[in-house]
Amino acid sequence: MVEAALTLLGAVALDIVFGEPRGPFHPVVWMGRWLDGWWRWRPREGRVRQFLFGATAVLLGAALFSLPWWLLLRAHLPLFWLWSIPFLKVTFAVRALLQAGEEVLEALERGDLPEARRRVRWHLVGRETEGLPEPLVVSATVESLAENITDGLTGPLFYFALLGLPGAWAYRFCNTADSMWGHRQPEKEYIGKFAARADDVLNWLPARLTALFIVIGAALTGEDPRGAWRAMGSQHRRTASPNAGWTMSAMAGALGVTLEKRGHYRLEGGNGALDAQTIRRALRVVRWTMALVVGAFVLLTGVSHRWL
Repeated sequence: MVEAALTLLGAVALDIVFGEPRGPFHPVVWMGRWLDGWWRWRPREGRVRQFLFGATAVLLGAALFSLPWWLLLRAHLPLFWLWSIPFLKVTFAVRALLQAGEEVLEALERGDLPEARRRVRWHLVGRETEGLPEPLVVSATVESLAENITDGLTGPLFYFALLGLPGAWAYRFCNTADSMWGHRQPEKEYIGKFAARADDVLNWLPARLTALFIVIGAALTGEDPRGAWRAMGSQHRRTASPNAGWTMSAMAGALGVTLEKRGHYRLEGGNGALDAQTIRRALRVVRWTMALVVGAFVLLTGVSHRWL
């Protein structure tokens, strides 16, 4: 319906103007506290026990954070679409992702590589960046910009379009659980396995849609859409994640560069230089990709919410 589309547009406008709410007031912080509370009661041994514990925590958490919105939707409150705008906004982040890339770009343009490394580590990646040469700092930045369009925008809007505000909040909780628990570390391997697989399933279609929008975004910004399409088709399997390789390889091909995480993957989109200008070009593609995502889901929301 028109109201649902207006909610989405209002949430995007709110994000662009104001960015993220302060930490204590952000629902992701509440989700993290829920997961931290469960973590203290985790079983220390037994793979099956650990897996079931993790699955229970994720499923209950997704229900906890989405059920109130189901109830409010069914209550048919007046102007629900209007006051739900800020509650949709907190499930995605456009301005924050763009600012993260711009901060790394600014540090590189003034020749401060140590600060660029620090900003990449602080804002964009979980891996260690100390000692990385400039090309790998640029690579990490471009990879993260491409990958995080899915988590930071497409995924939440996809589930909002299909399931309304409850869907967006359930998605955000599962994504947060994967970020906190879905690591191949001894104490998290089995507790976080359900969260990691749930995130893979939830992002399966949003990641592939995002990759297609990157191809179109490349065409609109004068980059190489054919290169993006070829790299996406041939190299998306090179990453451990079944989803991240789609968007990252598409971006590598669009820019004509090779993106690399040492010891893990090489996404060979071309032999172009990896420098500050590469980040600037990537940011242009990301902006257009995000605009395409928003436009597509405004239309999808208007159609799908007729049936809610």
